[in-house]
Amino acid sequence: MVNSREYDIAFVGLKPGIHEYNYEITDKFFEAFQQQDFTNCHAQIKLLLDKKSSFMMLKFEIGGDLMVVCDRCNNDLKLNLWDEFNMTIKMVAEPELMNDQEEDPDVFYISRGESHINVENWIYEFINLSIPMHKTCNEQGGQCNEDALKMLDKLENEETEKPDTNPIWKGLEQFKKKKD
Repeated sequence: MVNSREYDIAFVGLKPGIHEYNYEITDKFFEAFQQQDFTNCHAQIKLLLDKKSSFMMLKFEIGGDLMVVCDRCNNDLKLNLWDEFNMTIKMVAEPELMNDQEEDPDVFYISRGESHINVENWIYEFINLSIPMHKTCNEQGGQCNEDALKMLDKLENEETEKPDTNPIWKGLEQFKKKKD
């Protein structure tokens, strides 16, 4: 994947202190990545970069909305995004070694000679982490499709009423009877 220069931050010339960056993220942003489980993304990213002498603190504030599919009834569902993520960027002599050894996912190492950081992959990751694992209409203040729920109940009832007719299990019944 090729990083877009739009998401490069030249931190060398920045004075110590807090600097703010804003990004508008739409579906076009995700074209460079694999296919997503959502559409119509309208996310706003507010990035606060707090520059110190040997490290930087990045705070990503995610807001906006996107469309997902309800896991229960398969209806389209508008999902509001809101989340915050923090990253610590440390400048060291051997960043590759330090990144391999680091267990904290919120710490990233760069070379002391670096002049830019690219935040594109973090934005991608943090938007995806802002989406709940289980997406249902009821949890988002809506109502699931009644017809779909009735069909699910019907299929569940049929499954519990249907006897196990697989001949592979027929021979095992004799062991169950002898044990009793």
